[in-house]
Amino acid sequence: MQQTTVPHAAPYFEKFTGLWPTVRDLAAAADETVMAEWAGLGYYSRARNLLKCARMVVGDYGGVFPKDEAKLLKLPGFGPYTAAAVMAFAFDEPANVVDGNIERIMSRFYALKTPLPEARPELRRLAAQWVRPERARDWPQALMDLASLVCRPKAPVCEKCPLNTGCQAFAEGGPEAYPRKAAKVARPVRHGVVFLIFSDEGFVVERRPEKGLLGGMLGLPHLEWRAETWGEGEILPEKGTVCTGNYTHVFTHFTLKQQVWARALSTADMADYLRRHNQYQLLTWAEKKALPTVFGKALKLRP
Repeated sequence: MQQTTVPHAAPYFEKFTGLWPTVRDLAAAADETVMAEWAGLGYYSRARNLLKCARMVVGDYGGVFPKDEAKLLKLPGFGPYTAAAVMAFAFDEPANVVDGNIERIMSRFYALKTPLPEARPELRRLAAQWVRPERARDWPQALMDLASLVCRPKAPVCEKCPLNTGCQAFAEGGPEAYPRKAAKVARPVRHGVVFLIFSDEGFVVERRPEKGLLGGMLGLPHLEWRAETWGEGEILPEKGTVCTGNYTHVFTHFTLKQQVWARALSTADMADYLRRHNQYQLLTWAEKKALPTVFGKALKLRP
């Protein structure tokens, strides 16, 4: 929910809780299974942290999340926002829950001129003044609902806002100018080459290093993602023989333009290929959803 919308996330949430209804169920799940179900949500490091967190909660806390913000912050994947949100929503304890919605309200109410992300520490300090022990879980939810229904990013309904008499941005007459944002930096472009080596049974994949982008996941073999385009003479001929097209994939910090080089093998040739290249394995076509989206796009260019 921190990186996507309710309509997009809800089916994933429902399927996840159907497959793994308790933290113990999730802790016992195979990494590959969870990663496959995560496909389409991006940020695979979050899925890895989700598993690590479940296993720590089971191993260190008997399968029950600790009712302590400092302990929650030590769990994989937990930052200040998530820890505060769990304290408020799960345990009804006063906590300074600050997401993008609450940042927007605070920046407008106080007409904070400092742009994001530099303004975030000050916004947290301002929001902390509003935390109350009474109905602790309702307070941040009320602010989030206010942000969603009234203090909207565009076309805020200020005349209906219960806070408008004290809102400095409303008094200025330009609430949409807040929160201020730093000038956007152009997203760099990188170029890659991915190899689709396939047979009727499936296609060749490799396990990616644990650390780094898409760490620990299965992916198609590929060349380095770099600033310069790859020339045909640089591409290893034993991995791919025909360029079947290219596609673009947008990551958070860069845009990837990737060529697809394909090579069709018979069943016997595939078995021989895997014997000679033991760093690779065969993924069946039925298992293709285990691939991250950036590699799944390459399958659509199969000749």
